[in-house]
Amino acid sequence: MTHERELLVGRRSRFTELRSALQIFVEYMRGLRALHFAGPCVTVFGSARFQEGDRYYELARELGGALADQGWTVMTGGGPGIMEAANRGAREAGGPSIGCNIVLPVEQEPNPYLDRYVHFDHFFVRKVMLVKYSHAFVVMPGGFGTMDEVFETLTLVQTGKISQFPIVALGSDYWGHLSHLVGHMIDQGTIDAGEADLVFMTDSVPDAVAHIAEAYRRRRDLEPRYVPQPLRVLGESRPRNHGTGR
Repeated sequence: MTHERELLVGRRSRFTELRSALQIFVEYMRGLRALHFAGPCVTVFGSARFQEGDRYYELARELGGALADQGWTVMTGGGPGIMEAANRGAREAGGPSIGCNIVLPVEQEPNPYLDRYVHFDHFFVRKVMLVKYSHAFVVMPGGFGTMDEVFETLTLVQTGKISQFPIVALGSDYWGHLSHLVGHMIDQGTIDAGEADLVFMTDSVPDAVAHIAEAYRRRRDLEPRYVPQPLRVLGESRPRNHGTGR
């Protein structure tokens, strides 16, 4: 948290900027090392403020289990609420569960349902990892952070930085207001009409998982798959709980 706050204060000495750049590089490499054997992953976004028993918590828990049953590694921001629920569902179904945790003053401690997690100081490094190792996003009800994540991902898809990347909005009663905003954007000409289809909205966990699976099958036809092999010189070993994807 301190590193990112210092980075964004404005102009600083050349030495200080270099030091920040090196800190970011080290953090980035730490993420790559921690997640090298992860996946194929589906990342679940959502609020940290829902608790066990809440409707959306239980929906995320169901989702995590359904994704794990289909061979996916469930990745989240690693914190409580929706993130905990999705990781918990994956763990209960016997699937891999990963968290990319952000260091914050409040709300963000790693949840207890993670097989592996990595801490980040910088939001933008964390978001790179969440996109890099994911084949799909499921966006559940959340606040500013969730909106930031979904719109950044939509921008990456819209501009072709990532392709055939399914984004599922689970919970139409919550996300219906977003549909009105998107419709207004289309009316004003700020986005194209077809771009409204970049998000698949549903209330059904099976439909969400089926949509992701179909998109993944299409994407696998286009992209070569790299299967990482452990290097003894780096002390690596393949995790026992490793997703397969379907």
